[in-house]
Order: sequence, then C-alpha cells, then structure tokens
Amino acid sequence: QVPLVESGGGLVQPGGSLRLSCVASGSIFSSTMGWYRQAPGKQRELVARIFSSGSIVYADSVRGRFTISRENAKNTVYLQMNGLKPEDTAVYYCNWASTVGNAWGQGTQVTVSS
Repeated sequence: QVPLVESGGGLVQPGGSLRLSCVASGSIFSSTMGWYRQAPGKQRELVARIFSSGSIVYADSVRGRFTISRENAKNTVYLQMNGLKPEDTAVYYCNWASTVGNAWGQGTQVTVSS
C-alpha cells in the first residue's frame, strides 16, 4: 500500500472551481488512480479514474465539468472541478490501485453552497 494525502478541498459557491491534489508516498507510475466521493447518508461513488495508460473514466454526473490528470514524476493525481453544484458536496477520497494492493487517502471536504 501507498499512503495518500489529499488537499485542496474547501467551501465554494455554485459555479465555482476547486482543484484537488493527491500525493502518494510511493510511485504511481504503474497504478490506477481514482477520485471517489461520499456525501452524507450515501454510498461512496466513483468520480473519475485514470489508468496507467492514460485512459480516463468519468461518472456521468461530472463529465464535462471535472478533469482528472496525473503527474507521475511527482507521484500526484489531480482533480480539476469546474462548474461546481451543491450536489457535488461530499468528502472526496483519492484511491491508489495496483496488482499488489489498494489504498485510500483520508479524504478532503468539498462544500458547494451560497
């Protein structure tokens, strides 16, 4: 497993933007990196996932508004969130997955409210 640290959450008005970062303590080069979120009373859900090949999957609810990217040299994955909506309010978690294991960050709170 690789310890993960997320940052970049906060309070933003509807229509605003935030950029989340997730730094891994080890190499992410051959790993699948993902962002998930969990709102109060709801199950954790996939937001976006980026494979080691560079292929990307987005949840329908965020496609066209969110962008996931990775910077392997810095062991970092990003989630650029534009056009935020109140329903995007949740704790956002970074996930690292490889053939040898799976790890989660501690989460970062994103609140979209006027």
